[in-house]
Amino acid sequence: MADAAYGLWPLVVFNTALFVVFAVGFFHPKTKRDWRAMGAYSAFLLALFTEMYGVPLTIYLLGGWLGSRFPLLKNTHAGGHLWNDLVGWRGDPHLSPFHLASYVAIGGGFWLIAAAWRVLHTAVQHNALATTGPYARVRHPQYDGLLLVMIGFLLQWPTIPTLIMFPILVYVYVRLARSEEREVARRFGDAWTAYAARTPAFWPRLTRWGISVPPARRGRPSSGDRRPRSRPV
Repeated sequence: MADAAYGLWPLVVFNTALFVVFAVGFFHPKTKRDWRAMGAYSAFLLALFTEMYGVPLTIYLLGGWLGSRFPLLKNTHAGGHLWNDLVGWRGDPHLSPFHLASYVAIGGGFWLIAAAWRVLHTAVQHNALATTGPYARVRHPQYDGLLLVMIGFLLQWPTIPTLIMFPILVYVYVRLARSEEREVARRFGDAWTAYAARTPAFWPRLTRWGISVPPARRGRPSSGDRRPRSRPV
């Protein structure tokens, strides 16, 4: 391998396991449907870290096609920062606008997951809906947090497999969220209906700038984050 930063398979395994364990710890998958969603998320991480530390498949595939137009696209670890290569960034790839934005997205995603978890834990203790903190802005802050983390990784290290998998994961999360919301609606009835009517599912209303995203239709409750079946959302 031309770059010593590749072929580091222990790092591939460690990083994949770390982020999978983190997700499982918050979502507590139980059903086959839940584990399928976790399987897709795990595959995203495995594909990402395999190209980050194992074999740069995307660079191999694109090098011959785009190499003449983008001379920075090369088989090195720095070459894995594909957005930098395509715009001609010649400085430290870790200080590029894409990489700095990725830090914000990943850090913000983890913060959102943690903040939402604290609110959820308190709600569970009181057998109530989680409607404060991040849940006052969106019904699925933990899902939003995970998507932010993935967007952050895509900003700093895009690959063909992960770019294909990301919209599939979004679809999986939306389907999972809607399915579980129906269970919460049956449990909390009118309280959930009122909450769902005033709170968007994934994208908060940006009323400060005069932009408003309409809430979900009242006739079809939308989902909250993954909730354990034995406790409230």
